[in-house]
Amino acid sequence: MKSVNYLFKEMNLIQLYAWIYAAMFIFVVSLGYIPGFTNADGQLFGLFRIDPIDDILHLGSGIWAALAAWTSVRAATLYFKIFGILYGLDGVVGFLLGQGYLDGGIFIYGPWPMDWLTKFAANLPHILIGGMAVVIGFWLSRKLAAQG
Repeated sequence: MKSVNYLFKEMNLIQLYAWIYAAMFIFVVSLGYIPGFTNADGQLFGLFRIDPIDDILHLGSGIWAALAAWTSVRAATLYFKIFGILYGLDGVVGFLLGQGYLDGGIFIYGPWPMDWLTKFAANLPHILIGGMAVVIGFWLSRKLAAQG
């Protein structure tokens, strides 16, 4: 049986980041079920409307990240490329229109009127998380591959 230290020595940085993304998404899903983090309207931190579809998407993103990290560097890199584009674009669409597309909100409710500051705050996590994933998948993976 391989020790934890051995596994971390053999793990590529891209895979480690995929494990971090997996833990982050599972943590985000968990937050919605811990008293005190949601308000009376069921909004996480009083800002994010989280429903079962969002939980499924976040949990699926975490499971996808974990499977990619477990599988290979190539799978983890592909995860970051695809996930980063989808998630980052969802944040941009949400910022511009008040609803994202991953949870179907823009298709179900159409553009949502809200002030720019709220749109920015509500979509910033998707933009940052997706943007970092794009950097990891496209730039960092190439940099690490070039180092050999």
